[in-house]
Amino acid sequence: MEKHELVIIGAGPAGLSAAIYARRAGIETLVLEKGRPGGQILTTSRIENYPGLPEATGASLAEALRAHALSFAPQFMTGSVQKLSCRGDDKVIELKDGSRITARAVIIASGAGFRRQGCPGEGRYTGLGVSYCAVCDAAFFEGLEVAVIGGGNTAVEEAVYLTGFASRVYLVHRRDTFRADSLAVERALANPRIVPVMESVLEAIEGGDIVEKIRVRNVKSGEQRCIPVSGVFIFIGTLPHTEFLEEGLLQTKEGGWIVTDESMRTSVPGIFAAGDVRDTPLRQVITAAGDGARAAMAVYGYLHG
Repeated sequence: MEKHELVIIGAGPAGLSAAIYARRAGIETLVLEKGRPGGQILTTSRIENYPGLPEATGASLAEALRAHALSFAPQFMTGSVQKLSCRGDDKVIELKDGSRITARAVIIASGAGFRRQGCPGEGRYTGLGVSYCAVCDAAFFEGLEVAVIGGGNTAVEEAVYLTGFASRVYLVHRRDTFRADSLAVERALANPRIVPVMESVLEAIEGGDIVEKIRVRNVKSGEQRCIPVSGVFIFIGTLPHTEFLEEGLLQTKEGGWIVTDESMRTSVPGIFAAGDVRDTPLRQVITAAGDGARAAMAVYGYLHG
């Protein structure tokens, strides 16, 4: 069984930032990657609020972060975590391939994933017109009409991105105003290809072999109508990737968000959490990177205090 000083679960901005700071502090570090490093920023077409980079793609920033981390020579391993538990002072990480790793300290930087709508047709048409990643799938809808569900920053920004491919983008939101930043909303509403569908919720996704239309309901009048579309992009929030935690291991908030103090310490000594997986009022690349740095320094204090 492998044993490490520190294991970082996740290779998004929080995990990679933690790896940089941990290695600079001389901590022997293993980073567990579930897939391609970068986390959710890989699905972001444009990042314009990361200090020093007025405009970058999610993929380019992810690559830069990983290259920076690699310069400090942490160990990287590809693997999916099945379970995180404790055995005395050791933290035990079981991988889905059956192998086990122990660590003196763990930073959970596993991030969050897109929340599903749960309406009829969503599961059936996922991959057949239903998507959660505009950057991944926008090109499939060149010249077609699509719908975006949601009213936050991700939904509004991805709706704008989709106008570079789709002929029309219906932006469906349950409230009468968008929750996104004012700049993003102004940009979207100024785009002639975006059609706001306000005070409406998605009732069903319908079609034959592929998506052909959505059915929406006005939350005030109760009136339902169908909108012909070839694609549906759903951006209605996120859920933390904490399914691997042993039941009751850590204190969490409703929804599974991990509770930490300002130093990223969880309710269990030696386990830290950073980035979108924790209970935090702001989930952005810059805050995730800052969390990772603080978590690594807290690990140093834990190991050498």
